[in-house]
Amino acid sequence: MSDPIATEQITDEQMQQRVAELKPYALMVLRPTPKLREPGAEQVVWEHGRRNMALQALGLMPIVCPVGDERIAGIGIFNTSVEEAEAIMRDDPGVLAGLFTLEVHACRGFPGDLLPL
Repeated sequence: MSDPIATEQITDEQMQQRVAELKPYALMVLRPTPKLREPGAEQVVWEHGRRNMALQALGLMPIVCPVGDERIAGIGIFNTSVEEAEAIMRDDPGVLAGLFTLEVHACRGFPGDLLPL
């Protein structure tokens, strides 16, 4: 069985050019806690979402992905340093209320990449 992705069409030169474009970002991971099932949590999550939309509108967190399974509540890509992303998220309503635990990791990505419509 052959690989359906035609990797041979990507040259070493194309790879080198793309890798040279990598930029540092911060990957934010929110994990749910049992408090997420408590009364009133929905309103806090709503305000958390409103804040995420504001961060997105400001260009600070251009990628926002709610996940909502038992292990991950959501992820986001910050256009900041890890330290800045941690500082921003410490004031998140869901984090402050203990609905989510926060992890921030250094990552790299290609500027201009978009999620498809």
